[in-house]
Amino acid sequence: MAFFESEIVQEEAKRLFNDYQQLMQLGGDYGKFDREGKKKFIDTMEELMQRYRVFMKRFELSEDFQAKMTVEQLRTQLSQFGMTPEQMFEQMNKTLERMKSQID
Repeated sequence: MAFFESEIVQEEAKRLFNDYQQLMQLGGDYGKFDREGKKKFIDTMEELMQRYRVFMKRFELSEDFQAKMTVEQLRTQLSQFGMTPEQMFEQMNKTLERMKSQID
């Protein structure tokens, strides 16, 4: 079975996409959140980033040609911004840490 034909992969991709969209919509009101709301938003974003990291690792470890091409496309797109996927996750974590420090 091809990587993208897996129901597990399709379901997790759908959940990640939907959760990310909802979080970004909610994030538009981040400045209006109280301290606890900001903490919850950051925690949820950290959880989502961890899920995304695991999802991407599945792509990297797969022997499927399409999965390997997806990883290569991501690397190519990020390299246009002078980044690697690892640097992207690192930057996201730094941003979340900065957000945490601003509410403490």
